[in-house]
Amino acid sequence: MSIDHNEDIVHGKSGLFKRFEKYLGEFVYGGIDGCVTTFAVVSGSVGAGLDSSIIIILGFANLLADGFAMSIGAYLSTKSEQDNYNKHKQVEYWEVDNLPEMEKEEIREIYAAKGFKGELLEQVVNIITSNKEVWVNTMMKEELQMIKEERSPFWIGATTYMSFILIGLIPLFIYVVDYISPLHQNLFVISSVLTALGFIVIGWLKTYVNQTSVLKGILETLILGGIAAVVAYFVGDFLEQLIVG
Repeated sequence: MSIDHNEDIVHGKSGLFKRFEKYLGEFVYGGIDGCVTTFAVVSGSVGAGLDSSIIIILGFANLLADGFAMSIGAYLSTKSEQDNYNKHKQVEYWEVDNLPEMEKEEIREIYAAKGFKGELLEQVVNIITSNKEVWVNTMMKEELQMIKEERSPFWIGATTYMSFILIGLIPLFIYVVDYISPLHQNLFVISSVLTALGFIVIGWLKTYVNQTSVLKGILETLILGGIAAVVAYFVGDFLEQLIVG
């Protein structure tokens, strides 16, 4: 195999990793939400004394419906943000074309506030306003405090959905296995252990997004997931006693 071919493989993998890294935040938060909500459904169902088959039905209904709703919300939010940015950018283009002196004065005021003065200030203003695209982008960032979201709304939504389902399947996995081939084990205990492992992995990934310590990221995810499960379990148990009991 040639050196050039090896380099292509390395660059290809690097490109895929960078592409995944762009959407790592959506993967992490989609996974956290999927794991927490699905495990809460499992815990509440166990607390209510429901049969394993019912747990599977409720779990998958929650997994598919809530995951879809979350992904649509992520898509629409990003799309609206991009549309809003483009709308304001068109306004800035119009102002640069039709009110150039006023827009140039705004650039001058922005950079004067940053400490530029005299001849240097005028050089900065002339350089920025000599290129319409640079001029408009500067106004968007400095005047309106708006930065364009370059990532695809579709892939933001798709990553959220895939992560929600992938990580959200963990609490249900052992129930599906038991349904296919009975295990005669305490399924909730096994589900809890698997879910804890899922929380550890997703908490570890979260540290790359938030730039926090690994221990803090893992503990936060485990504690929040545990609280949600405990609340769901006792609510299910209470309702079962109230309605059935």
